[in-house]
Amino acid sequence: MAEKSAAPSGQPGQDRPGYEEARAELIEAVRALETGGTTLEESLALWERGEKLATICQEWLDGARRRLDAAIDHDGE
Repeated sequence: MAEKSAAPSGQPGQDRPGYEEARAELIEAVRALETGGTTLEESLALWERGEKLATICQEWLDGARRRLDAAIDHDGE
């Protein structure tokens, strides 16, 4: 629930998964790349998706940090 408010673009949707979903998919992409056995094209697609997922995760974390900082600032007033 709180996770949705931390999103930079509002709520997660089909193109913008929630933090946990993006993190889980990122872990799977990394595992697939580490395991190998994919074509160059598949590896590049996994890498590109992984970059997007890492950005999404960072945006969620940044949003959560902003919310925490705002709550701390509000409590300190």
